[in-house]
Amino acid sequence: MTIRTRELLDGSEWELFGHPPYSTDLTPSDFHLFPHMKTWLATQRFDDDEELHVGVRAWLKFQAATFYDDGINKLVHRYDKCLNLYGDCSAIFQLNVSFKCK
Repeated sequence: MTIRTRELLDGSEWELFGHPPYSTDLTPSDFHLFPHMKTWLATQRFDDDEELHVGVRAWLKFQAATFYDDGINKLVHRYDKCLNLYGDCSAIFQLNVSFKCK
């Protein structure tokens, strides 16, 4: 957080809270699609950004519908785990800083 941002927040009626505990096994953006894509990307070579974009789009289209279905179905287990550990999943999706009125 920049000094200017900190000064603005300190002078406001907002109370700052630290980022909630982070659980890497619950990260919603990296649970199914990206590990598979990373494995594929490790075997590829692209000469420029356009080749990369074309390659990734082709990889995404090549995946069978069941690949995406499996990922969505795994969300049920992940959200259940989150609810059992934390009571709700909102903490997992918060930004780095949370605010509430003082």
